[in-house]
Amino acid sequence: METPAAEPVTPSTPRPVRWPTMVQGWHELTFLHWPVEPELVAGLLPAGTRPDTLDGVTYVGLVPFLMRGTGFGPGPGLPYLGTFCETNVRLYSVDGHGRRGVVFRSLDATRLLPVLAGRLGFRLPYVWSAMRLRREGDVITYSCQRRRPAAAGRAVVRIGPPIPEPSPLEHFLTARWGLHVTWHGRTAHLPNEHPTWPLHRAELLDLEDELVAAAGLPAPLGPPVSVLWSPGVKVRFGTLELLGHNR
Repeated sequence: METPAAEPVTPSTPRPVRWPTMVQGWHELTFLHWPVEPELVAGLLPAGTRPDTLDGVTYVGLVPFLMRGTGFGPGPGLPYLGTFCETNVRLYSVDGHGRRGVVFRSLDATRLLPVLAGRLGFRLPYVWSAMRLRREGDVITYSCQRRRPAAAGRAVVRIGPPIPEPSPLEHFLTARWGLHVTWHGRTAHLPNEHPTWPLHRAELLDLEDELVAAAGLPAPLGPPVSVLWSPGVKVRFGTLELLGHNR
């Protein structure tokens, strides 16, 4: 059977969400990425999906940020319980319909209630962790200390100038309009929509990371090939769609 072509990488939402099931605000994000051979991570993706590649390479992402205003339905989000620090370790996927997405290997968050909701409601690998985001001028420090099993991370970045036109790689790593997850033994896709990312160059000043290896991925060798920062976007999620695959 011929493998379906992946949808184009677009900086704006290809499929608007008509009936939002959840809202979030992603703010003060740093995107750190390392290349990895697709065959090394293919077995970590949900059934019916494959690694998404650019010029034959896929990527591992480490993304710390501040979540604001998480809430169910069309919103508004919750001002206190819906605001917390989070750090994602993620891979990139394509399903049998050609839809590109994100596969989370771990999501560390500082609020217990969102951790429980993410694990129980969407079967996402959330972990309750102690985290902090500190900004001094154009320098941001993210820190994470996972309680159980123990793992830690710390990243310090300097925000650079805005990017007028992101490169194909920068679009590939950030223009993601859904996630893939194994949900009750079946593969599901959860779409989202948000404005085009306002991206900035960024300089990585320091990095200490145990989270990527703790997520079952090859530990990064050398500095990331892409370091980006964004002030953030507001996000709306659609309805979970089962793809019909079992594992």
